Amino acid sequence: MKSPIHPPVPGNDAPELLQRRALSGHEQLGTLSADEVIPGLRSLVRESWQRSAGFKANPDVAEAPLAMDRDELEDYRRQHPLATIMPVIRKLLVQPSHDSGLLVAVGDDVGRLLWVDGDPVMQRRAESMMFVAGADWSEASVGTSAPGTALAVNRSIQIAGAEHFKRSVHPWSCTAVPFHDPDSGAVLGVVDITGTETAVAPHTVSLVEATVAAAQAQLRIERLQLAASAREKPRRRHSPSARGGDERRNTLYRNSLQLLGRDQALLSIGGRTVALSARHSEILAILGSHPAGLSAEELCARLYPGDGSAVTLRAEMVRLRKVIQELSPEAVPESRPYRLPVELLPDAGQVLTCLQRGAHRIALEIYKGAVLPRSEAPGVVQLRERVSHLLREALLSDGSVDSLLKYAQLPEAKYDADLRLAVLKLLPPRSPKRAAVVADLERLESEMTA
Repeated sequence: MKSPIHPPVPGNDAPELLQRRALSGHEQLGTLSADEVIPGLRSLVRESWQRSAGFKANPDVAEAPLAMDRDELEDYRRQHPLATIMPVIRKLLVQPSHDSGLLVAVGDDVGRLLWVDGDPVMQRRAESMMFVAGADWSEASVGTSAPGTALAVNRSIQIAGAEHFKRSVHPWSCTAVPFHDPDSGAVLGVVDITGTETAVAPHTVSLVEATVAAAQAQLRIERLQLAASAREKPRRRHSPSARGGDERRNTLYRNSLQLLGRDQALLSIGGRTVALSARHSEILAILGSHPAGLSAEELCARLYPGDGSAVTLRAEMVRLRKVIQELSPEAVPESRPYRLPVELLPDAGQVLTCLQRGAHRIALEIYKGAVLPRSEAPGVVQLRERVSHLLREALLSDGSVDSLLKYAQLPEAKYDADLRLAVLKLLPPRSPKRAAVVADLERLESEMTA
């Protein structure tokens, strides 16, 4: 396919100059150390290339990996929170793109494409690089691209031509905007426009951002309508027709539990959010990690550092049920065993999922600190240590200098000398960043010997 002439993208340099510099940069890939800088790239692109190299993404592999087969994809899409707002995306972006040489892609929060639609000719061409539904376009898999990099930096971006890390994508340009939950603010996915010159036109960012804003507003309206309907007719949820409504409601949001870096969790159910007490935070953190449920004895053992009282636990569960009843009657915890009747998405679980997929950078972006850092509940301590340990080990094994330095700023890494030694091994001898790391190590040694 003939490479397009790329129009301006954010920056002060002419697009032709940016493309020449990016092409020159590709000639240097593989010859630079982790901290060396390829000159002439936009800072956003340069930092993304460094992350991509840290992920060991291969610029010469033509195709993106397929993350889900057809059956898995269909099932996942039906349950995904973005499924309900696809009519808005299709009306505002997909329909106008059919004859304009553009593709519209919607992906999930870890960069897997769920829907790809638009110009039929461009769709056939895009298949050669596996820009298709079910493919993984995260930075960890394909390097710099608009969908993956927008998720990595959590903001709107444009990537033109040779700025892509993967060389097979150089004939393409793209604009992507993250999609945030209108209630909790969590990232639900990404909306992308891919094509030739018009895909990175100055107005394209505004177009995609306006579409995302409209879709977020529609998601919020549907949640409010469903919540009002549930309050007016609570008994209808038991009827066959109401079960269909429940299934539809489950596609409108992702019930979430925010545990990282906070002493009191935030619980979001049905589009409504509440701050929990410390004890209720611990209970939901533990139950969220055991979807099959726990007996009273098992939950007590994980909740109380000493000998827990089943009577005390029952009193706490009564209070917790009242809190959740106000959010959603369907989400009230069950007993015998104690379990959650709805699926929660703990942010700690998102970190673990990303680590399992090798998406260390995304995991670090999600990670806001330790799980309920002041909790002494054995089950929470176990979860906290598992998430922290796996993240640290993943970064020490495959993390870039920037990722390691970012992790070093977390409270739990304040006294981590091995982490800083790992950074020094990756830094070139003349890197200006070495001085700060050495000073940090000297501080640690001084504090340990004082």
